[in-house]
Amino acid sequence: MKKLVIAAIASLFAANMAFADSGCAAQAAEKKLAGAAKNSFMTKCEKDAVAAAPASDCAAKAAEKKLAGAAKNSFMTKCEKDAAPAAAAAPSCEAQAAEKKLAGAAKNSFIKKCSGGAAAK
Repeated sequence: MKKLVIAAIASLFAANMAFADSGCAAQAAEKKLAGAAKNSFMTKCEKDAVAAAPASDCAAKAAEKKLAGAAKNSFMTKCEKDAAPAAAAAPSCEAQAAEKKLAGAAKNSFIKKCSGGAAAK
């Protein structure tokens, strides 16, 4: 039974990623993005989808444990906090810019978009 529940949770996570990918592609097409703008948008969109995944995973675990009210809120807070280091392990904006071999204004623009609009220098 435990293996079945774990398999179901893993399937939900994989489905979330698949839907996120198709959703990101649809959004990029809707915005008529192409080239570097599309690549940048897709990277950010997929990263945001991955960041949202731990919350849905925590919700699935809470439902599995049949938690409600304050117990569920406490569990969700702890679960999401514990999942945060995994999100932090993602490559930093600086590392991504270096990987793409960006420099000057292109690097600054990329870092600004990557970090959510924070000023980059």
